[in-house]
Amino acid sequence: MAWYEEAVFYHIYPLGLLGAPKKNDYGETVHRLRLLTPWIAHLKEMGFTALYIGPLFESVGHGYETTDYRKLDGRLGINEDLTDFVKKCHEAGIRVILDGVFNHTGRDFFAFKDLLEKRENSPYRDWYCNVNFYGNNEYNDGFSYENWGGYNLLVKLNQRNPAVRDYICDVIRFWVKEFDIDGLRLDAADVLDFDFMKDLRRTADEVKPDFWLMGEVIHGDYSRWANENTLHSVTNYALHKGLYSGMNDHNFFEIAHTVNRTLGMIPPHIKLYNFVDNHDVERIYTKLVNKAHYTPVHIMLYTLPGIPSVYYGSEFGIEGKKERYSDDSLRPAIDLDAHTDDIKKNPCTRLIAALGRIHADYASEFAHGDYRQLCLTNRQYAYGRGRLIVAVNNDDQEAQVNVQAKDGAYTGLIYGGEVKAEGGYLQIRLAPNDGEIYAPCMESAKGGGKEYLQRPDEGMAAERKTDEKKDLKVNAKKNTEDDTKSSTKENTPSNTPGNTPDNTLPGAGAVPAASPDGTGFGKENGADPHKAEQAEKEDLSAIPYEQMTVEQLQAVILEKLAKNGPVTDRMKKEVEENIWQNSLINWAKSF
Repeated sequence: MAWYEEAVFYHIYPLGLLGAPKKNDYGETVHRLRLLTPWIAHLKEMGFTALYIGPLFESVGHGYETTDYRKLDGRLGINEDLTDFVKKCHEAGIRVILDGVFNHTGRDFFAFKDLLEKRENSPYRDWYCNVNFYGNNEYNDGFSYENWGGYNLLVKLNQRNPAVRDYICDVIRFWVKEFDIDGLRLDAADVLDFDFMKDLRRTADEVKPDFWLMGEVIHGDYSRWANENTLHSVTNYALHKGLYSGMNDHNFFEIAHTVNRTLGMIPPHIKLYNFVDNHDVERIYTKLVNKAHYTPVHIMLYTLPGIPSVYYGSEFGIEGKKERYSDDSLRPAIDLDAHTDDIKKNPCTRLIAALGRIHADYASEFAHGDYRQLCLTNRQYAYGRGRLIVAVNNDDQEAQVNVQAKDGAYTGLIYGGEVKAEGGYLQIRLAPNDGEIYAPCMESAKGGGKEYLQRPDEGMAAERKTDEKKDLKVNAKKNTEDDTKSSTKENTPSNTPGNTPDNTLPGAGAVPAASPDGTGFGKENGADPHKAEQAEKEDLSAIPYEQMTVEQLQAVILEKLAKNGPVTDRMKKEVEENIWQNSLINWAKSF
């Protein structure tokens, strides 16, 4: 069994966390990385078993414009600092993976500097893509080249050049030998050359047993990247989107649909990398309209199929709104000493610590237990994970659900208490905006119950509790009225076991009649296939993506996919099922 299958990740953006200068003047070295040592104990206490940290290597700014792959960024320290840090993590039982930024380099990278100096005579002219000595750019280089994301600061490497492949594979060998790392997160994996990734996989299999390759992929059929020949896993941006928007819209159908869709596109042994926020997207506490949804969102993060990851600071419930021209607010400096008592007093921190302990005690269930959808309404969602049963509620009122379960007693792992299943069904009562994980009592070897966490009303920080109570009073009447209208106008019972009209209290929705497949997405919310066919025949080249309809965006994506190779039925289905305009816009721009 590979270590990463049962891992719980913590994600650190070190230049931000440690308050490094935004620009690297390549001057005096500052040993900031040594300040991370106290964080190791924090990770251990919170139940994290693996750390994704990066970027770490010499760069000019945010870290993704690498200038030296073999040297720790001088703003963070020297190589020995990283070696020592990884060693201390390993001693604490924490695996470490780094950012592998191999799609592009910075302009100060030795190969590009040689190209600037020698132009056509540089032995590195073929290290980069589409170098044109008859062109120019904003730097007045006297030539142009392919970049990443429209930024000439990020010069795209020619990954089909054997010399480039050999160089990068040697870098990985160096990192393992020098720092003893356990894997890599590949930046911009969705635009990496597939043969290049196969070389990386062969190198990974060579350097260390269970060396893990996880790739940053925003859209598409995840099995194209995560398989036996390329990467072990990819970032699950589909679930990331589903989790926060499904909660904000009181639409568990979106989340359940996303889970089923992603499980359908990958083999059972592939575990996707799940997250609710990271260094590129807004903090989950900022995204959630109802801050009380922090609890059910994280219960799902830790218990749905995949490998959970928490971004540094989000265990404290900090805010972070994405700005138009800067990601600084997403990557703040944090003084750990200011959060010494959070594990006792901060409900967010206490929840994450409890979920970490539960995940450790039942790691096999979460990593290898089957996933079974047991109950699904707009506002309640229950599913099985092996012998465990998870139920969450996004309503401002208490709810009740009945789910299929083996007869016998079950223990609540988060809050304690015991419930009994009789006649093949388990009746679960859920507090407002909350959830619970149930284990058969004979399986609760660790004791379960209140050793993990107490009910939020008993330990909620006063300042947050006051605000949330105000929200509940304002929204309770509106939610009840909305649900009554919804159930009268468009809702019918699902065929899901246990999801009958009398299984939920007032306030819980049911399956929309416009969704015969049980996904919760009817024509009114999604794309019309006839319109999509018509869009394929239109000339869309002159229309900005932001002004396109869903059908037009789908047609554009299918056309772009076709230029990259055969479009399979699974790929077509992936495009057709993506009915979110912003998601489609980003997907179209990613090519």
